[in-house]
Amino acid sequence: MKTIKSILIAAFILLIGSTADAQVLDPNFPDQVYMKENTRTRKPIPYTHLREADVMWSKRVWRTIDLREKFNHPLYYPETRINDRRSLFDVIKDALLTGEITAFDNPVLDDEFKVKMSKVQVEGMFTQWDSTNQVEDPNNPGTFIISPIRIDLNSNSVKAYWVKEDWFFDKQRSVMDVRILGLCPLREKADPSTGEVVGFLPLFWVYFPQCRPVFAKAEVYNMKNDAERRSLDDTFWKRMFQSYVHKESNVYDRTIPAYYTGLDALLEADRVKDDIFKMEHDLWHF
Repeated sequence: MKTIKSILIAAFILLIGSTADAQVLDPNFPDQVYMKENTRTRKPIPYTHLREADVMWSKRVWRTIDLREKFNHPLYYPETRINDRRSLFDVIKDALLTGEITAFDNPVLDDEFKVKMSKVQVEGMFTQWDSTNQVEDPNNPGTFIISPIRIDLNSNSVKAYWVKEDWFFDKQRSVMDVRILGLCPLREKADPSTGEVVGFLPLFWVYFPQCRPVFAKAEVYNMKNDAERRSLDDTFWKRMFQSYVHKESNVYDRTIPAYYTGLDALLEADRVKDDIFKMEHDLWHF
């Protein structure tokens, strides 16, 4: 009995090893002229210590990053993983499946990171089965049977992100600063009858400070220099993305599209950004 058990364990280990070898690049044929070691050992830049007494003004803002904009393409591509590059969603997805970061449920009504999602919930969200698909029964022509189809949530379905952040003036350093609190990926929502995309559906929230160690080791494409790849953490730290404001902290806790539409909503978003700029400007005397 012990011998059979030992054989099964050995076979399982060999199976795991062969699977891992299939996913790792052959070191004898590297797809690069040098070994990249900087990204693998990167750590996020620590935040400056902040005291409540030093924050003399703050404003909470929610933004939307539209990945269809050309400037945001480094966060969207590649749609299919390549050797050293993954999209932002693939980085988040991998970290969720390995347990490095936590997903929070109910993204529409709750963005305060209260309801944690279990591993089963996360896996079920990334892989779903369509039980309405029917195919012809090969053993009984003319009749149809249900044949479930596996539907994986891939990065090409996520076209936007919500960003929750706090702007504040630190009088100890005399600077206006910003810190991102959370990210929420948005997948396309299609009309089931026509298949036409009618909007976005929020998936979950992730706590940004928890994501930073993962983002620091994920490269982002640099259009100017392949040898100077920035990380995802650098991209958010340096604000290298285009976005628009869709909500600011207010007494009604309502979003801008709730009371403005079209051009008026864009002008209201610009007004929020302009108020932050004026607040910083008015604190200085020339």
